[in-house]
Amino acid sequence: MLHSKGPLLTVDLGDETSRTEDIDGILESYVGGRGVATRLAHDRVPFDVDPFSPENRVYFSTGPMQASNMSFTGRTNCTSVSPLTGGLCSSNAGGFVSRNFADAGYSAVELAGASDELVVLHVTDEGVEFEAVPDLAGATVPETVAYLDDEHGIEADRTMVVGPAGENLVRFASIMTSEERAFGRGGLGAVLGSKNVKALTFGGDSAPDIEIPASQMEIHREAATDDHIMKRQGTVAVLDLANEMDGLPSYYFSERHFEGAEGINGDAIEKKKYKKGTCSACAFACKLPTRDEEAGVETEGPEFEVTMAFGSNSGVDDIVEVMKSNELCDRYGLDAISAGNTVAAYLASEDEFGNTDLIHDLVEKIALREGVGDDLAEGIARVHDDLGVENWTVKGMDFAAHEGRVLHGQGLSYAVANRGADHMYAVFYSQEYPLVGKDDAYPPEGFEGKPKRLIEKENQMALNDSGIVCKFSRDFMTPERYEMLFGADFEDLLAVGDRIVTLERHFNNQRGFDRGDDTLPYADELDGFEAALEAYYERRGWTDDGVVPSGNVPA
Repeated sequence: MLHSKGPLLTVDLGDETSRTEDIDGILESYVGGRGVATRLAHDRVPFDVDPFSPENRVYFSTGPMQASNMSFTGRTNCTSVSPLTGGLCSSNAGGFVSRNFADAGYSAVELAGASDELVVLHVTDEGVEFEAVPDLAGATVPETVAYLDDEHGIEADRTMVVGPAGENLVRFASIMTSEERAFGRGGLGAVLGSKNVKALTFGGDSAPDIEIPASQMEIHREAATDDHIMKRQGTVAVLDLANEMDGLPSYYFSERHFEGAEGINGDAIEKKKYKKGTCSACAFACKLPTRDEEAGVETEGPEFEVTMAFGSNSGVDDIVEVMKSNELCDRYGLDAISAGNTVAAYLASEDEFGNTDLIHDLVEKIALREGVGDDLAEGIARVHDDLGVENWTVKGMDFAAHEGRVLHGQGLSYAVANRGADHMYAVFYSQEYPLVGKDDAYPPEGFEGKPKRLIEKENQMALNDSGIVCKFSRDFMTPERYEMLFGADFEDLLAVGDRIVTLERHFNNQRGFDRGDDTLPYADELDGFEAALEAYYERRGWTDDGVVPSGNVPA
């Protein structure tokens, strides 16, 4: 089975030392990326750790496909205990850092302990250099990137950076790479902030020799020539369809249809796109560099999730205003989905939907933990009672845009996902939208056949995150192509994903997560939800309480 190569680099931040060790056995069993990081975290992080404690660890990792020239492979994984959910969480980012990470020669990098002063870690094939950077305290992401370029000649594509939000321990702070790409969900930027790590840089000339089948170029060629609407409109292309299905969360989830959709839909974003945008080695080029000269705003995005959070869910029908919110989140290092939804919760409490000046002010206040922003920085699950609004989260993570009250399988996916109400954990929404030409679609309503398919999708996405292969490769990656690329039967590859999901669940079980956390604010509205949940547990081999039996924990 194809897998990553290279040692684990462990960096002790307190002692400012580093060491390497052979982890070939883990690489062979878990491929790379999320899988390897999950195994390491499960075995090395105390089950009862506080996410902001020095005992928490952060893992960065790539996969074997970063040795290829294939589209959909420009991604990197980060894993730690989330300060937003309290569970084990993996997040991955696109951009261009993955190849630079691989050039350093390590299969994974582990950060342990905490530094006494603000530092940048320069990771190369010769080891780690610790640079004290007290003058960067409070610096924005662009300011930090500019410093690294000016002082060291290190471009943005070699960096991972924490903004003020991470330093201030905002529970949904992101880690930014290539300046505008985010390790977004789960607040892992705040974990770096708690460790006094302002940035990491990567480089070297020691990328491992991993042989990728030449037929990878079939996928690359198809990605280059396919006339996909995402190449023009990104994920925002689905907004009108969601709205037509009464499946676009609006006004802090109180409604499912937005009358101002035309102002924030795919056509609106396409008018602001001024060039192509992509990730390393990818010909699909689905990113959205946008600008509005009159407003003086330039950003990358927003994608569908952010257009929902800062658009329909906040009562905003102007794409330029959503672009401004997106740019602010990138500047300060915030997960734009959680930031937008949290702002929407505040707007609901104050009856201020559509107030864009207030929205942009709140984003800055959250990042700096000033005024009401200090409370909002804790996230919806911790602040909703004080605001007097409903808790629209699962396991503490707020909802993505794909509406589980309409797409019932996606609703089930939100409920059981180990990292909370996240759409990318299984990408089950892609199975339920009535898209032309899909031959594996399920009806949006009901649960028949969906628990089994959900498990397959969770396992497949865990494999993708270990490979690492972008989830937007779904129209190009057939079982036969997985087998060709990874040199193993597809069922054996799905078994890798199963081990990853099981390890995550077992870790979270030890932290007190069980069936009571696998629920939805609207579970009572979904006929058959509890039966589907039980069917999911049974197929996973877990107890009726959603707990992994001791005999089922992967060794």
